[in-house]
Amino acid sequence: MKIALYFGSFNPIHVGHLIIANHVLTHCDVDRLWFVVSPHNPLKETASLLNENHRLHLVQLAIENEPKFKASNIEFKLPRPSFTIDTMTYLREKFPQHEFVITMGSDSFSNIKKWKNYKQLLDQHKIIIYNRPGFDIETSLSKQIETVNAPLLDISSTYIRSQIKEKKSIRYLVTDEVMNEIKSCGYYR
Repeated sequence: MKIALYFGSFNPIHVGHLIIANHVLTHCDVDRLWFVVSPHNPLKETASLLNENHRLHLVQLAIENEPKFKASNIEFKLPRPSFTIDTMTYLREKFPQHEFVITMGSDSFSNIKKWKNYKQLLDQHKIIIYNRPGFDIETSLSKQIETVNAPLLDISSTYIRSQIKEKKSIRYLVTDEVMNEIKSCGYYR
């Protein structure tokens, strides 16, 4: 089975993430898509991160009705900070029957040269990159790059957290299930 891995903090997961994931699932040569919740991205601040188990639960709530999506906590069990090359090595060993493909935005890909063992990552794995305005994709780095033009929404988890702090509605930015869980648990206040 070919599985697309969509790495992220998902702090919180929002409809923009879901639209991109659905686009990759329906327009690319993959059978499933796993949302890999990263406990600690080495290139991001951790101060505003909700607990990883809570973020995983929000992802599970957001995708519970889509059987081809899965929320993965695989990086919770690995050394921190999380490095994609280490996660990919672990997944290949644990699930040799699957082929794993990395999914990321062109904004993340623009930092690929800062990633641990990025050349090895590019040599060993196909990468699906969705275009983000203002970030060109340097396709010469690998022959295994596939670019897609997924529909993008100009929303971010940072914006959603700010709306919550200001006691404003996040309806339609996240699924109803995620919104209700954030509200009932008092997350991001």
